Amino acid sequence: MIGTLGHYSLEEKLGAGGMGVVYRARDAVLRREVALKLLPEGVSSDPERLARFEREAQLLASLSHPNVGAIHGMEEAGGVRYLVLELVPGETLSERLANGPLQVPEALEVCRQIAEALEAAHERGIIHRDLKPANVKITPKGRVKVLDFGLAKAFAGPAGTPDLSHSPTLTLEGTHDGVILGTAAYMSPEQARGKPLDERTDVWSFGCVLYETLTGSSPFAGETVSDMLAAILGKEPDWDRLPKETPAAARRLLGRCLRKDRERRLHSIADARIELEEAIAGPVDMEALPAPGRRGGILVAALAGLAVGALGVWLATSGVPEKAKPATPVRFAVQLPAREAIVTGFNPALALSPDGTRLVYLAQSGAQRMLYMRRLDQLEAKPIPGTENGGVPFFSPDGQWLGFRHGPSRKFKKIALSGGAPLTICETETANGVSWGPDGTIIITPQTPSGVARVSSSGGPLEPLTKLDLSKGERNHRFAEFLPGGKALLFTVGVADMESYDEARIAVQSLETGARKNLVEGGTCARYSPSGHIVYARGGTLLAVPFDAKRLVVTGPPVPVLSGVFESVNNGSAQFAISADGSLAYVPGPAEGAKRLPVWVDRGGKAEPLALPERPYLHPRISPDGTELAVEIEGPNHDLYVYEFGRSMLTRMTFDGVSHWPLWTPDGRKLTFRSWRTGFFTMWWMPADRSGPEERLTNVGRMQSPASWSPDVRVVAFTQVNDDTGPDVYVLDRASGPQPRPVARSKFAEGSPRFSPDGRWIAYTSNESGRNEIYAQPYPGPGPKIQISNEGGTDAVWNPAGGELFYRNGDKMMAVDVTTRPILKASAPRILWEGHYSQGTSSSCGPPGPTSSNYDVTPDGKRFLMIRDRDQDANPNVIQVVLHWANELARIAPPKKS
Repeated sequence: MIGTLGHYSLEEKLGAGGMGVVYRARDAVLRREVALKLLPEGVSSDPERLARFEREAQLLASLSHPNVGAIHGMEEAGGVRYLVLELVPGETLSERLANGPLQVPEALEVCRQIAEALEAAHERGIIHRDLKPANVKITPKGRVKVLDFGLAKAFAGPAGTPDLSHSPTLTLEGTHDGVILGTAAYMSPEQARGKPLDERTDVWSFGCVLYETLTGSSPFAGETVSDMLAAILGKEPDWDRLPKETPAAARRLLGRCLRKDRERRLHSIADARIELEEAIAGPVDMEALPAPGRRGGILVAALAGLAVGALGVWLATSGVPEKAKPATPVRFAVQLPAREAIVTGFNPALALSPDGTRLVYLAQSGAQRMLYMRRLDQLEAKPIPGTENGGVPFFSPDGQWLGFRHGPSRKFKKIALSGGAPLTICETETANGVSWGPDGTIIITPQTPSGVARVSSSGGPLEPLTKLDLSKGERNHRFAEFLPGGKALLFTVGVADMESYDEARIAVQSLETGARKNLVEGGTCARYSPSGHIVYARGGTLLAVPFDAKRLVVTGPPVPVLSGVFESVNNGSAQFAISADGSLAYVPGPAEGAKRLPVWVDRGGKAEPLALPERPYLHPRISPDGTELAVEIEGPNHDLYVYEFGRSMLTRMTFDGVSHWPLWTPDGRKLTFRSWRTGFFTMWWMPADRSGPEERLTNVGRMQSPASWSPDVRVVAFTQVNDDTGPDVYVLDRASGPQPRPVARSKFAEGSPRFSPDGRWIAYTSNESGRNEIYAQPYPGPGPKIQISNEGGTDAVWNPAGGELFYRNGDKMMAVDVTTRPILKASAPRILWEGHYSQGTSSSCGPPGPTSSNYDVTPDGKRFLMIRDRDQDANPNVIQVVLHWANELARIAPPKKS
C-alpha cells in the first residue's frame, strides 16, 4: 500500500513524467481497480488552465466505446487533483512491436479496432492528437484500447507553437529516453509546423501506426527529433519494407493516410476502417460476375450479385457433379424493404437451412414482428404465416421444420414449412439461442440464471443438461449449438462482473461423458463451420479457431476472419448464422453496448445532459427529495445504482447482476426493484442506505414489475404477467398479507400503473382500444375508468407537485391538467414539448405490452429526466450472404490435421 486519495487506495506506481504520475488504485466504493493520473502542479495551480482542463475532461468522459480507455471522472482529495481512468490490462502495442512486426492479419485487425476508436471520437468532435503505439493497449483477450484521448490538448497551455518537451501524454513507459522521439515520429506535417489541427492529423498518425505494425519500424525514423521532423516534412516512407502479403487495399490506404498535403489526405477515419474491413475479409472475385456487373454501376453490380447467388444455389442443389460445383465464395446482399428492419435483441435473428438454400430472419414493420423466409434462388422474401410476434428462428436437421419462440405466450413452437398451424413444444421464460439435434432433441436456455436444458421436438418437459459452476462465478450458459453428430454441444458461458460478453468463454460439453472444458477465453455466440473451425464473435469481429470435432479440442490459435458483424456486447447476441453446407449469413453493423445518457429537459424542451459517461442507463427514478437518482445500468449484468447530484457520486446498490427497474418508496427510505434471481421476475426491496438485506415482497405470482407506491408506503402497484391474460395491473397491500389482487385484468395488455400524489387514483396503460392509451380509475374502487389520452399514450407519470398528469405519445411529452377531488376531472391533452428520447422496454419482456416509464419528473414538476439513446434508431435492414464461405475460411485459417 502506497497511500490513499479519497476513497482510492494507491497500490502501485505505474509511470511518471511531464503529464503527472499514474498509479494503480482500488476504488473502495465501487470495488474496482482503476488508474489514477495525478495532475502536475502546472495544471492544478493555474485556475485558467485547470478550468480549460476540466472542460476537456468532461467532454472526454462522455466518450464511451469498447476500444477507448475510459475516463471515469475527475476528482480532488487533500488538495490533489486527479483523473480516474479505466485500468486496462495487457501490454502496449509499443511493447508488442519491440519483438518485431505483427503478422499481417493481426496487424490489420489491431488497426481496424484503432480506427473504430478514432471514428467514435471524431463523431463527438474529439481529436486524439497523440496517437502512437505507446498509447494503444492490447488486452489478454485481444481487445484493443486506445488511451489518453485528447489529453494532449487538455494538458496544453495557450495555443501556439508546439513544445515537444510536453507533447507526449503520460504512458506506462514513463519519460525515459526515446519517449519524445516516439511522439515526434507520429506527428502530422501540420502538427510539426504548429498549425491548427483537425481529424486529419489523427489519420496521419494512424497511417504511421499501421505502417509500423506491418514493418516493425516507424515510417519516419531518425536519430533526433530534427531528423524525424525533416523526414515527416520532406521524405516518403520506404514502401518496400511492407510484407509481400500486405493486401492491396491496405497498401492503398497507407498511401492515402500519409499524404503530406492534408487536403489530399484521407479525410475520414471511417473510410480507413471500411478499407481495413475489406482487406481483412479478402477480395471479392469480380471475375465471377458477368461482364455487365463488372462494367456497370452499383445497381447493376448488385443485381448481378443476386443472379450469381441464385446460380450458386442452383448448382449446389442440382444434379451437377461435385467437381463442377463452384468453390469460390459468392457474396450478395439481401435488402429489406424500406419500412422493415431486422430485430436485433437478446437472440440471433437469423437462421440458414442446413443445405444453405433458405434464409429466415425476424423483421419488424411498424408494430408488427414476424419471421420471413427468403429462398436464395428467388429475389423476394415472404412472411411465414403463424409466426406473428415470433422470434429466435431455428431449423430442424432435415430443413423441413422451423422452430421459433412466440413472445406473448412465452412458448416455443414449430411449424412445417410445407404448411400447417404451429405446434407447441414447451414454455420458457427466455431463449438465448436454440439448436435442434439429429435425434430430435432441442437445446435451449430456459431462464436466467440457468444452464442449458433439453426438450423433445415432439414436446414434453424441460430437462437440465448443463449446470452452472457457481464457484467460478458462472451466471448463465447461452447460445448453445449441437456439434455434428449431436454427441456434444458448444455454448457461451457468462460470468459475474463481465463488462461485456466479449469477456465470456466458449465451452464444449460431451453428451456421452458429461465432461466439459473451456475452449476460448473472450468470445460469444460460437458456431461450428464444416471447414473444421469454431467461429465466434468478439467486438463485432468473427474469429475462427481450428477445432477437432472428434477429440473436442482446439488445434491452433484464433484468427480474425470477418469484421463489421452486428453484435450486442451487452447481451452477447451476434447476428450471424452458418449452415451445415458452409454458407454464411450475417447482419453488418456495429459491436457495442447501448450508448445512453441521462438528460435534464425543462418544460420548454431545452435539454442539458448530466455529467455522466455514456452507459446503458435505463428506468431513471428521482428520489422524493430530489437529491438522488436511482437508475438501472444494463448489460451482461443488470444492477441498480444511485447517483448523488450534489457530489456527482455513482454508487452501486445491487450485485446479483439480475436486478432491474428501481423505484423509491415515497419516504425515500427504500428502493424497490424486480429481480431474475428466482428464474423469473419477482419484487424485492432494500434499505436505500444499504443498512439491511434485500427482501422479497411476495412469493405469490411471477413476472412482476413494481411501478408505484401509495403515499403511505402501504400498497405497491405493479405489472404482473399471467399465462391466460398476459400483462395486467395488480396491487399488493402489505397490511393484508402476501396475496396480490388485480386492479385491471383483461384479455388486453395493461401495465405501468402509477398512484396519484394523494393515493386516490391509479393511472395505467392499456391497449384495449387497439392501441396504447392512458386510463385512470379510483383506488381502492369501485368507480369509473376514465380515458386520459385520446391519440395514443404510454408511460403515465403524475406531477409530484399535483395538478397534472404527464404521458408520452412517441416523441411528444403530453400534459393533462387534473383534479382528483371529489372525482377526477381532466383537461384536453396538450403537447408540452417534443424530443427524441429512449422509449424504454416492455413490462412483459416481449410484445405486446405497455413499456416502462423510462423517464421521471422532479418533485417540483419543473424538469424531466430523460434518457437519450444514441443508437435508438440504428435499425439494420441488410443481410449479407456468402455462399461457400467455409472454403474461404479454410484458406484464411487452414485447420490442422489431427
